[in-house]
Amino acid sequence: MEADEPMSRRIQRLNVLFREELATIIRTELRDPRLAELISIIRVDVSPDLENADVHISIMAEPEEQVDSMKTLDRAAPFLRRELLHRVTIRKVPQLKFHLDHTIEQAAHVLDLMKQVEKLPKAE
Repeated sequence: MEADEPMSRRIQRLNVLFREELATIIRTELRDPRLAELISIIRVDVSPDLENADVHISIMAEPEEQVDSMKTLDRAAPFLRRELLHRVTIRKVPQLKFHLDHTIEQAAHVLDLMKQVEKLPKAE
């Protein structure tokens, strides 16, 4: 059990580091008009063998624009990996796989519903 702890801490650090670096690269280096304006990286999950990284993305846009943005990110994955290799001191950068995450949209919807309930007349 103790042998796994340093590796899991390392993976956790890589998850955070990749999330921060990918957010910066996407914001500053990708200049594709098919990318939506509001893209957030929710989390990155690097596999223990460092072969793959699941990148969970939230895109605040219409469904068609979300699909276009996800396709653009998938096509940009090799570029993003190369940029990570230049920015992060690591021998091997994992393959990036992007997943659309609806958590922020769902939270915004719940907040809207709560605001609507507040506006309803109170029963006495």
